[in-house]
Amino acid sequence: MHASPISSLSLALIIIMTTLLSPSLSERCNPNDKKVLLNIKKALNNPYILSSWNPDNDCCGWYCVDCDSTTNRINSLTIFAGDLPGQIPDAVGDLPYLETLMFHKLTNLTGPIQPSIAKLKHLKFLRISWTNISGSVPDFISQLSNLTFLDLAFNSLSGSIPSSLSKLQNLGALHLDRNKLTGPIPDSFGKFKGQVPDLYLSHNQLSGKIPDSLGNMDFNAIDLSRNKLEGDASFLFGSNKIAYNLDLSRNMLEFNLSKIVFPKSLTSLDLNHNKLFGSIPEEMTSLSLQLFNVSYNRLCGKIPVGGSLQSFDYSTYFHNQCLCGAPLQSCK
Repeated sequence: MHASPISSLSLALIIIMTTLLSPSLSERCNPNDKKVLLNIKKALNNPYILSSWNPDNDCCGWYCVDCDSTTNRINSLTIFAGDLPGQIPDAVGDLPYLETLMFHKLTNLTGPIQPSIAKLKHLKFLRISWTNISGSVPDFISQLSNLTFLDLAFNSLSGSIPSSLSKLQNLGALHLDRNKLTGPIPDSFGKFKGQVPDLYLSHNQLSGKIPDSLGNMDFNAIDLSRNKLEGDASFLFGSNKIAYNLDLSRNMLEFNLSKIVFPKSLTSLDLNHNKLFGSIPEEMTSLSLQLFNVSYNRLCGKIPVGGSLQSFDYSTYFHNQCLCGAPLQSCK
């Protein structure tokens, strides 16, 4: 028996009306997450960059957010390159399934890193960079045990670096560069458990000696440039290391370069503007260096011939005590 055209039409109308009246039936977005996102938008004074955050639409389709394909919970909030005056909203801590949180290139974003972020136990990727946030690097970040990437670079953060960050066992990279951080590098940074992160602490006002403990770690990349570090850094080198990038430039470091044994993996080495003495070791000719700078030190002797050492121009070597040989003037 066939349904009459009228009853088919009535059924279609009922389905359409039900869908219109209950958008939640067709909506993926979790209602709690949606409510939190709308609170975040309100706290940021409804910025243009979040204009797609319309309560009538499914929040899984909104700009700057992603939903997990299985659970439909918000797992990513990435706001970048917009005019966003104000502070990071406290409500970001109420998105319990966040794995990625990013506030990037938002020069009008101010205030501290919100303590509510400590609640985000699933967080793997945290980037708050190129903003005007201030205050300290919070100790509570060490509680985010799933973090694999932490970037707080290009901000106005001040105070000392919390030693507790070494508890982050899964961290692959730590960016605290280009802030106003002071005090020493924590000794605990030579005791990372689990993965050894790439370490970027440049363009701060860090002082004192580099902790000897860092010599126990096998860092792929270390950038400690443009600080006020002093003393010996020779323990960062060694034939058994796997480092490819070491930048210690523009500090007050003082050690004998001729006694250094370099990692074979090294492709980038910048030591300019320090107080290095001794000569350039012959074994440097066996390195495949793409970037090299020892200018503005106290080095002496003949620049070894071979490898890539003559591929760099005189500015790599100038302003030393008595270095000579190509590309500088020949030795007398």
